[in-house]
Amino acid sequence: MSTATTRSAERRISPVFLGILAVTAVTGWATWTGFAEQPGVAVFLFVTAAWIVSLCLHEYAHARTALHSGDITVGAKGYLSLNPLAYTHALLSVVLPVLFVIMGGIGLPGGAVFIERGRIRGRWRHSLISAAGPLTNVLFAVVCTAPFWLDALDGVPADFRFALAFLALLQVTAAILNFLPVPGLDGYGVIEPWLSYGVKRQVEPFAPFGLLFVFALLWVPAVNGAFFDMIDAVLRGLGIGEFETYCGQSLYRFWEGTNDFCAVSR
Repeated sequence: MSTATTRSAERRISPVFLGILAVTAVTGWATWTGFAEQPGVAVFLFVTAAWIVSLCLHEYAHARTALHSGDITVGAKGYLSLNPLAYTHALLSVVLPVLFVIMGGIGLPGGAVFIERGRIRGRWRHSLISAAGPLTNVLFAVVCTAPFWLDALDGVPADFRFALAFLALLQVTAAILNFLPVPGLDGYGVIEPWLSYGVKRQVEPFAPFGLLFVFALLWVPAVNGAFFDMIDAVLRGLGIGEFETYCGQSLYRFWEGTNDFCAVSR
């Protein structure tokens, strides 16, 4: 097999990703048309599949930016195929974020693709590689919220509108959490190239625990309240009210039973 053929195969979209994309499309159609007998199940599958798609695109953005910055090994590692099973930590990248959505309705930052940083020259390139992932979440949030801030909701079924609002909440929380300048998160990766060697050496041991530290803080009622007040403010600025996200999460958690308040409003 020639090198050109090998590189083409490395960048071929994975059937796993295409399958997840198909689930997103079919369940989105079922949510829109009301085809599903249990709308909550359709919303659950639609939001979960779309969330996994966004996780794949997040990691792909890191890898693709790294490729163009000098790390030519990302293709051989499978990072350009959009296959979630190819990530360094599939459990952290996909399974854990999905479990957090199911349990608490929060967009957990995933990880990670292994970038060979030694192959990359220039601090700006290192920063851009780290920023590429959460910027993908920002773009995804813009797409999800566009019908709201463009006043293009006429004729959009309530169930689909609620699902889109909840998906937007996940993208906004993921983007904000990822951009925190905490070791182990992408936000720290953005500023790390600009720190002194001494500071980086001091911070390095805490990197594996950065995400745990953030979520420990979110268990503090005052911090949790302030965080979600900020999320709600961002979503309101994008045209989504608490009612839409509340009903979206209620539909998503279909196993808790029908929410009469949201059912009447549909």
